[in-house]
Amino acid sequence: MEKFTKITGVAAPMPLINIDTDMIIPKLFLKTIKRSGLGVNLFDEMRYDDDRNERPDFVLNKPAYRQTEILVAGDNFGCGSSREHAPWAIKDFGIRCVISTSFADIFFNNCFKNGILPIVMPKEVVDVLLKDAEKGENARMSVDLEAQTVTTSDGEVFRFEVDSFKKHCLLEGLDDIGQTMNKIAAIDVFEAKAKVERPWV
Repeated sequence: MEKFTKITGVAAPMPLINIDTDMIIPKLFLKTIKRSGLGVNLFDEMRYDDDRNERPDFVLNKPAYRQTEILVAGDNFGCGSSREHAPWAIKDFGIRCVISTSFADIFFNNCFKNGILPIVMPKEVVDVLLKDAEKGENARMSVDLEAQTVTTSDGEVFRFEVDSFKKHCLLEGLDDIGQTMNKIAAIDVFEAKAKVERPWV
């Protein structure tokens, strides 16, 4: 998994509340088990019309936000079904951080396991960040995981809280498999000992 340390770039404002996982990646695109290739269908029904033409008024279709790595969203982001394809699509598009006042629990945890940093901030802070994001490509926001800060284009700094273990995993680029592989030496010792003590297993 790609490490997350610090990113600086244009943040996209998406103040809608209750953006569910079907809005993030419609069920039509859940046939794959690959983590790549889903970015083109991120927010599919909002991004494209019935003829698959881009809707020019949708934020991620605007030139200023096509390369965004930070998404500032409304309350209860990632609600709905627990599909892991949702963070896969977000990451594949290039978004590494989502900031909101609240997230659905399963989506929130899935983000960490896929190299995305979900940040919970008070509404008054999210409102400031949304306004900053609305400035477009002239405004660059910074997210520093080590320092646990978000800095606006004007230099205003906001601190956020993050679970220490989840922070460690993101900084080191460790998903569930990576965490297991880090303990491979201890696993080998355990298996060798078990083979001697319980040869019938």
